[in-house]
Amino acid sequence: MSSANHPSYDINKLPVSKGKRFALVVSEWNEKITKSLQEGAKKLLIEAGVNSKDIEDFFVPGSFELIHGCKIVSESLEFDAVIAIGSLIRGETDHFEFVAQAVANGIADLNANGKTPVIFCVLTDDDIQQSIDRSGGQYGNKGTEAAIAAIKMSNF
Repeated sequence: MSSANHPSYDINKLPVSKGKRFALVVSEWNEKITKSLQEGAKKLLIEAGVNSKDIEDFFVPGSFELIHGCKIVSESLEFDAVIAIGSLIRGETDHFEFVAQAVANGIADLNANGKTPVIFCVLTDDDIQQSIDRSGGQYGNKGTEAAIAAIKMSNF
């Protein structure tokens, strides 16, 4: 599914985003996937009228570090919304479960206690093919969906 096929996607029905600033905090782990999510988010934001100069990228080593990265960026109050972009792929140990839960809880906590919305764009997939399918493949790009959420929440 491309951004044009997103069930709630109609560029004319999105709130005004011109003049808004967005931060993308991107995990460097599983870079092929996170880069595709990042590109999908940027493409949608620009299509919606956001100036490319008003989209800033920040990089963290892995998905666990998204919590701190998003905290620092969101507390700056320089951005109207932050998108946390990561990719976790299940392995043979419980590490996946611990990190996925910690990241979800950390991002939820930032939203509950902060002033800037932080959008959760962290894929939690069973294998690399699922990640590919959800980051620009047969199921669209979840980065695009995160950008839609960021625009909506920046106008909340």
